[in-house]
Amino acid sequence: MSNMRFPPWAIWAMLAGLAGFAAMIAASVRHNRGVRRSLFAYPYGLWMVVFTIIPLLLIGYYAFTNKAGQFTLDNFKTFWDSNYEMNKQLIELGMDPQTLGSARGTVNVDTLVYSLWMAFLCTAICLFVGYPAALFMADREFKLGSTLVILFIIPMWMNFLLRTIAWMSLLEDNGLINTILSAIGLPRMQLMYNSQAVLLGMVYNYLPFMVFPIYNALAKQDGKLSEAAMDLGASPMLTFWRVTMPLSLPGVISGITMVFMPSVTTFFIPRVLGGGNTEMFGDLIERTFLSADNWNVGSALSLIMMILILMSLTLLRKVDPEGEGGSTI
Repeated sequence: MSNMRFPPWAIWAMLAGLAGFAAMIAASVRHNRGVRRSLFAYPYGLWMVVFTIIPLLLIGYYAFTNKAGQFTLDNFKTFWDSNYEMNKQLIELGMDPQTLGSARGTVNVDTLVYSLWMAFLCTAICLFVGYPAALFMADREFKLGSTLVILFIIPMWMNFLLRTIAWMSLLEDNGLINTILSAIGLPRMQLMYNSQAVLLGMVYNYLPFMVFPIYNALAKQDGKLSEAAMDLGASPMLTFWRVTMPLSLPGVISGITMVFMPSVTTFFIPRVLGGGNTEMFGDLIERTFLSADNWNVGSALSLIMMILILMSLTLLRKVDPEGEGGSTI
């Protein structure tokens, strides 16, 4: 059980939000002399304040304070040096960490780099596999396009956790793949509890988030543009590179963002398919909050991850300012 307590200002902020919400409803009813449809949007505003804005403020508060509520940057130093807290305690005991051979710990930074690398690989594979799939699905002459769309949607109806656990029955030592290999006389393979299994699970779960934005961008293209390019002498390949591909870039950037962000923060897939042999940044944050019961360092790690996500959203905003590639079917 965690010993952390909400700061008084957070409780007062929640109460002020509830009081403000009630006051706005009363003022709106009085001003409009009745209930209008715009009044029903107020609960969503209250939801955003209580469950989005205030939690973000709490993350910022814990990230820049210690357990006593005092301002500190030690939480971010702990991210850079995972041995910082231990070395600090050694110094308080009058010991010199350098004489004891205690060097800078790189666990947290290495975990972030590993997570970014795995997210990059997942995004690259999803783009390599997803773009041709979206291209076929958006082709008006391809009669099975709508069928492929349904095939991509159906797995998403299943719970995310169940989809990931289902891969265990395929990859484990006595799973379907190793059973088939043994039946045909081939040696069994270690398919579980490694980075390759984690990457496979990530690609499987996040591939639709790459396909649908690209499909949406391709489906909205005017086919007359490609016909005009070919009428002017462009080959099908040149038409693709000079017309189709540039017009689909908003969907590509949207898909990259939608895949990269959840990939770098995922924590359940490495736990199930990695078996504890791999740890990503999402696992580190969860372990810091729940196992180590350190909300301050966990908030600092979360804040660092939020900055990376905001950077990704900024890139999406610059490349696709109208959000044309951000929607799905």
